[in-house]
Amino acid sequence: MHGVRSRRGVVGLVVVLGMMGVVAGSITGVSAASSRHKNPSITKEAFGTVDNPASPSHGLAVDLYTLDNGRGMEVKIITYGGIIQSIEVPDRRGKTANVTLGFNNLAQYVNENPYFGNITGRYANRIALGQFTLDGVTHQLATNNDLNHLHGGDFGFDKRVWAAEEIHDNRNVGLRLTYTSPDGEENYPGTLAVEVVYLLTPKNEIRMEYRAELLDDKATIVNLTNHAYFNLAGEGNGDIYDHKLFLNADHYTPVDPTLIPTGAIDPVAGTPMDFRRAQAIGDRIHDGAFEQLVIGRGYDHNWVLNRELGDGKLVLAARAVDPDSGRSLEVLTTEPGIQFYAGNFLDGTLIGTSGKMYRQSYGFALETQHYPDSPNHDNFPSTVLRPGEVYETTTIYKFGTQRQGH
Repeated sequence: MHGVRSRRGVVGLVVVLGMMGVVAGSITGVSAASSRHKNPSITKEAFGTVDNPASPSHGLAVDLYTLDNGRGMEVKIITYGGIIQSIEVPDRRGKTANVTLGFNNLAQYVNENPYFGNITGRYANRIALGQFTLDGVTHQLATNNDLNHLHGGDFGFDKRVWAAEEIHDNRNVGLRLTYTSPDGEENYPGTLAVEVVYLLTPKNEIRMEYRAELLDDKATIVNLTNHAYFNLAGEGNGDIYDHKLFLNADHYTPVDPTLIPTGAIDPVAGTPMDFRRAQAIGDRIHDGAFEQLVIGRGYDHNWVLNRELGDGKLVLAARAVDPDSGRSLEVLTTEPGIQFYAGNFLDGTLIGTSGKMYRQSYGFALETQHYPDSPNHDNFPSTVLRPGEVYETTTIYKFGTQRQGH
């Protein structure tokens, strides 16, 4: 399995955030904010108590940590769901804005959250009919997305309160989050230990290193990701149709009418799924002649990245640029796939951090992952984790700016 190695070790997910921007082409991380350095810092404050009697986390206190690298970037993380609540980064003029969708209160995260910014697991994305067979045993998971299982079930990792520990060194501040998922939680087999470390550095990167291992003798399936929604123009600042997107993928996995992969791996050439040259997200999203876009109400698909499976190397997966602000986001990963979701199901019923309604396509997600429904497709990279193995993957979000006119 890609991302699994056979050794026992400390489990961890590292997210590194700093001030260095996209290094490709004319994109740079230098801004006016970078000349005003101060010491990095981390602060903690109460963010409320989980109030949902149906939730296993009911009654647990939640904290908010603010990480500041002293160079113009600030990240806020809450212990509920390990959620990245905001990311403040500068534009080409040095003006900072929050570029990730979210809420300013815990109640909305508990009761309304469409997975904004959270750690998603035990299995990110969909599993057909909530069923998979492992070593001859069929497991029935929750069907919380019509007929299918989505993002770990009714109470996945996004709805758990994680234990937190601050990290300090000479240059960086960070947060270590830990959670142990017991055998049978959401009907997944095996006791799974996960650790998540968010580390803020002087570079404008979000480096996410996912690690997990089993604490008993039962095999399981694992597929972890972060589900941040981005709007590089600023959270709540209109739709993302004019963002230019590049995806490093010659193929994608088409889906059936319930958004489950058919098992085919189709070429993107000659279709609206081709982002091998940067295209505005809105240019072809409403192409009613292309059935896949009709099924997903736009883009909500897994792209098969151009990479050697199992080599553990980071490859460029995606690059997005907001032409007006110049803010850019580059995604590198060791994973074999990336789910590009254009916020098709946002409908104006959610009020975001800035008090503005989130309408359709007010944000996009780039979820690095193994493919959806992999346990039910032998031709997809395996997501099985066995005792004695360690699950490890790495993803980097790199923020920067692009000069006007490029």
